[in-house]
Amino acid sequence: MTGLEDILKPGTPHRLATGYTFTEGPLWDPQGFFYFADVRENRLYRMVPGETPQLVRQTNGGNGTTFDLHGNIIQCEGPGRRLTRWNPRTGQADVLIETASNGRLNRPNDVICSSDGSILFTDPGMRVDVRERENEAAIWRIAPDGAVHLVALCEYPNGLAFSPDERRLYVANTRTQKYLQVLDLDENGELAGRRIFGDMSHDDSPGLPDGVKVDTLGRVFCTGPGGIWVYSAEGDFLGKIQCPETPVNFCFGGTDLRTLFVCAHSSIYALRTVHPGLPLPWYSRIERS
Repeated sequence: MTGLEDILKPGTPHRLATGYTFTEGPLWDPQGFFYFADVRENRLYRMVPGETPQLVRQTNGGNGTTFDLHGNIIQCEGPGRRLTRWNPRTGQADVLIETASNGRLNRPNDVICSSDGSILFTDPGMRVDVRERENEAAIWRIAPDGAVHLVALCEYPNGLAFSPDERRLYVANTRTQKYLQVLDLDENGELAGRRIFGDMSHDDSPGLPDGVKVDTLGRVFCTGPGGIWVYSAEGDFLGKIQCPETPVNFCFGGTDLRTLFVCAHSSIYALRTVHPGLPLPWYSRIERS
């Protein structure tokens, strides 16, 4: 079994900022800063490591974030039951999606962008009154042409991440049974199979499966009971990264993508990894421009 010495560089998590209500949605920008949301305060912040975070946008419960292929920030706004698209260069924001399958979204939670520009997001339903639910809990895909497709129905889908070849989609299941599942996708992005990838139900430590990321070796990082769980690409448990506070979500960042920026309830922490995280598709477009 590989130990944490092949996952983390020596050192303890460094607290970068604190005093927030519930931090979420970390997103690294290659220009040298990262974004994070204070969900319950409806705020999106931008932070240069080592400096004071700056408020950049008021949201409606903004949660998970990603960049689209044009550098816009796509954000899940759960209480608003929508996804928004915000241009950080102009400050212009608009609603990307509010409905799917002719019904209103439940409470969008996390979002990622594929290399072809498709936007995938989770939409759990449990926190919406049953009388107001118009869709089952699911993962949806917005194709580049704007068409909305069902990827899969899920129990309580939360964090999302692709494998390096985008043929696997890792999904954290939160609040009911604690597990990480993997969906096999065909060449068209359609569901071809699914299975449990990591079972966390035996651990009663504080924390739930939530944020998910993958590194360049294909290893899968997922918050869970007691820290951030790390699995090999084959599904072997490699170790657990502990944090002074219960981690909720995280992203790889820094100029070498070897810094984990961790959202842990009231605070943001940073720690260094041995191998870099997978770059977002937009990053490669920046490098070519």
